Amino acid sequence: MPNILTRILIGRGMRSFADGFVALLLPIHLSRLGYGAAEVGLLATATLLGSAALTLGLGFFGGHVRLGRGLAGAAMLMAATGLGFAGIDAFWPLLLVAFIGTINPSSGDVSVFLPLEQSLIAHLVTDSERTAVFARYSLVGSLGAALGALSIGTLPWLDRLTSAGSATPMLFVVYGAIGLATLSLYAGLPDTRSGDHTKRASRLGPSRRRVWGLAALFSVDSFGGGFVVNSLLALWLFERFGLSVSTTGTIFFVTGLCSAVSFLVAVRLARRIGLVNTMVFTHLPANILMIMAAFATSPEVAVIFLVLRSLLSQMDVPARTSYVMAIVEPAERPAAASLTAVPRSLASALSPALAGLMLGVSTFGWPLVCAGALKITYDLTLLACFRAIRPPEETARPKEAD
Repeated sequence: MPNILTRILIGRGMRSFADGFVALLLPIHLSRLGYGAAEVGLLATATLLGSAALTLGLGFFGGHVRLGRGLAGAAMLMAATGLGFAGIDAFWPLLLVAFIGTINPSSGDVSVFLPLEQSLIAHLVTDSERTAVFARYSLVGSLGAALGALSIGTLPWLDRLTSAGSATPMLFVVYGAIGLATLSLYAGLPDTRSGDHTKRASRLGPSRRRVWGLAALFSVDSFGGGFVVNSLLALWLFERFGLSVSTTGTIFFVTGLCSAVSFLVAVRLARRIGLVNTMVFTHLPANILMIMAAFATSPEVAVIFLVLRSLLSQMDVPARTSYVMAIVEPAERPAAASLTAVPRSLASALSPALAGLMLGVSTFGWPLVCAGALKITYDLTLLACFRAIRPPEETARPKEAD
């Protein structure tokens, strides 16, 4: 089992590296093809809608899904997506590839990989280990994305070495190659089914009400998050402050490292104050900082707020994942993972197009303001509705003082 976990973590790191540079590459590539902020927003919307459709299909199958084969199939789709973006220039065919494929314009993982990997991890570990393992999973993802963002700084160098316009397609080929490498890693994973193998695997049963309640709240959070997916946040920095590709990549590298460090703190914090409190009381100040960044009049001040935000904004990720897996029956985990991931993809898919239109009209950070306000609403509602519903590891011991 440790070997399987190691392979999942390596795969997450590889995919996150690819996501990290592609999120910044996307607006640059589209700009070189002659497209503007509105097209960047539409393409981001298409990618997230496609991810939502795939994960929704996975949710309907629930515990019947063979996790090893599912992960290998997703890796093949990633390879095809990279080749599609490398070879196509016309916008509408690109939009179709974005919808079908695995391009991720956001800072978090919203692809079909996510519920498959989460279900397999939850199947392999105990309740007491679960939050720490998911924190490690998030840590690897954040570090990979940070390194990927930093690597975009090689683009000017590649431009000098290659013919005009060929550097960005070349990087999409690299994305596809990482998909093939992930396929080789996942191809040998066992076709584990979640839940009790002596019973028919469940979709959603006794936990249905909880899952749909969380799904509704996550949709609000993700609708807000869609206004500030990495591709559009990078575009805002390019247009608002005139930052270079290398500088922007370095900023995302630093924020990614800060997020990675925060995952380690999140585990201790969750053990002390509980998963729901960790999700809420780290997220609230992060969202206030994001709104403050929108009003910054210099790049230095904006970057300070964004870096401070990154120290807090991702602490809820391992806590949220662990919480969902904890409050449902084991056989419901694939469906719960998918049906809470789908609203995050679907709702976040609606807002990038709106953010692109906003940035096309004004370089002021209206997308950041919208994101912060919506996320604060989510935080307060989550606390009110779910604070009393505690996972097994919190009910097995007296609750510590907050």
